[in-house]
Amino acid sequence: MTQELVIDSLRDLTDRIREFTLRTADDAPLPPHSAGAHLTFDLGTLGTRSYSLVDWAGDAPETCRIAVQREAEGDGGSMRMHELTVGDTLSVTGPKNDFPLADHAGPALLLAGGIGITPILSMATALTAANRPFALHYATRSRGVMAYEVELAAAFGAAVTFHHDDVAPLNLDHLFAHVDPATHLYVCGPKPMIEAARAAATTAGLPDAHIHFELFTAAQHEAGDTAFEVEIASTGEVFVIPPDKTIVEVLEAGGMDLIYDCQRGDCGICQTTVISGIPDHRDVVLSEAEKAEGKLMQICVSRAKSPRLVLDL
Repeated sequence: MTQELVIDSLRDLTDRIREFTLRTADDAPLPPHSAGAHLTFDLGTLGTRSYSLVDWAGDAPETCRIAVQREAEGDGGSMRMHELTVGDTLSVTGPKNDFPLADHAGPALLLAGGIGITPILSMATALTAANRPFALHYATRSRGVMAYEVELAAAFGAAVTFHHDDVAPLNLDHLFAHVDPATHLYVCGPKPMIEAARAAATTAGLPDAHIHFELFTAAQHEAGDTAFEVEIASTGEVFVIPPDKTIVEVLEAGGMDLIYDCQRGDCGICQTTVISGIPDHRDVVLSEAEKAEGKLMQICVSRAKSPRLVLDL
C-alpha cells in the first residue's frame, strides 16, 4: 500500500539520530502493523529507503514514528532524510514486516546495537502489552550516541540493560551462559554484532529456529572488490558485475525479473543456488556450514571469489 505521509514533528535524539513523527495527509488512522515492521520511503533519484517503525504504548493511531541515523559516508539516503522539515510530504509504501515476533511460549531475549534499537524497542512494547517475559540489552559505543535511553528505562524498567563499549561493553558469553533453551533471540544491529550473537546463541544450544535477526546497514562495497562474471544457467547469458554494483543491480538492469527485498543480506528472499564457482558470502542468513558448502548465496550482497559464478536463475 502506497500513501502520502506528512512530517508532523522532528526531534533530535543524538547528534546523528533524528526522530520523525508522521501522520496521514487527511489525519485518517494508519494501517495496522506488528512489531518489527518498516515503511519504505521514496526518495526520488536516490531510490527507496526502509526504516523501522518505533512503537510506544499509547501512540495515536493516526501517527507513526521512525528514527534515522545520519550517515555522512553512506549512499545519501539518510542525509536526504535529515534535510526534510516539518510539513514535508513523503510517498511511503507499507507497512511490511520481515522481522516479526514469533509465536512462542518461552521468553524473548532482545538485543540491539546502535540504531538497531528501533524494531527491538517496538518488540519490547508489544511483549509488555501481551504480558510476555523478555529481557532487552542495548549496546552502543558510548552513552552519548544512545537513543531513547531515558524512555526505555521508564517504559521497561529492570527488563532493559544498557551497555557502552567505553565503560561496560556487552559480554555475549556471559549473556548466554545460563540462557533458557526455550528462549527466542531477536537481534538488530551491525553485521559483526549479529554474527557474534548468532555464534554465541548456537554455542549456548539455541536452535536456528529460535534465532531471528535484521541487519540495519545496506550492502557495503569493500576495498579490493573486483569485477566478476555471472552466467545464467537457464539462458547462458553472461553478465559482468563491476566492483561497485551488486548481482541484483546488474541482472535487474539487464532485464531479469528477480525476487528480492531487503538488499542487506538478512531476509533470504533472493537466495539462489550456485551451480559452479566460489561465492564470497556477505550475508547473515546462511550458517557457517552452508557458506562452506558453497551451494547457496544471497545475490543482493554476496560476490564471487572465482572469476565466474554459474547461477540457477
